[in-house]
Amino acid sequence: MNWVQQNAKYLTIFALAMLMALTRSDHFGSAITLPDASLAVFYLAGIFTGGLASFAVLLTEAALLDYVAISQFQVSDYCISPAYIFLIPTYAVMFFAGRWSAKYSELNASDLSHQVVYLFAAGSIAFLISNGSFYLLSGKFPAMSLIEYTGRVAKYYPDYMSSTLIYSLAILLFTKFVRTVYLEKYKLV
Repeated sequence: MNWVQQNAKYLTIFALAMLMALTRSDHFGSAITLPDASLAVFYLAGIFTGGLASFAVLLTEAALLDYVAISQFQVSDYCISPAYIFLIPTYAVMFFAGRWSAKYSELNASDLSHQVVYLFAAGSIAFLISNGSFYLLSGKFPAMSLIEYTGRVAKYYPDYMSSTLIYSLAILLFTKFVRTVYLEKYKLV
């Protein structure tokens, strides 16, 4: 067993942490920033590491990145409210969906479709948790009805899901391809 194989989980966590650090500055991306990959990072950590320690490390990183962005780089603190604590269950949904879909590891349509279903369902639930808690607990919408809030927030759902799906599926396909074509060919797995 070589060094990379022995340290695969640590390298995976490091790579996922770097992806989150590079993308966390903007939810939907802009002309100069990539969209936030946090949801995909937690989903992929569930698949590739599955350990609660990796969940805790990534959760801590997310909070530290937000703190540094707000305190050092004048990023708006609009989203920081009592609802912020609900990012824990939001990310937990993604992480555990990743753990549950980890058994579908082959490069075939059946396994990939299972992972897409888990990913889509988890992303949708995560959207409801994060946005629902923000509506209920942030104190920013006291005069807005739930119906009106839902109508306003629904327009963000496609962007929220598309970046999560794109990051997750691109990384999943790449890793499945590498595992299938390269590693098995050279008997490295």
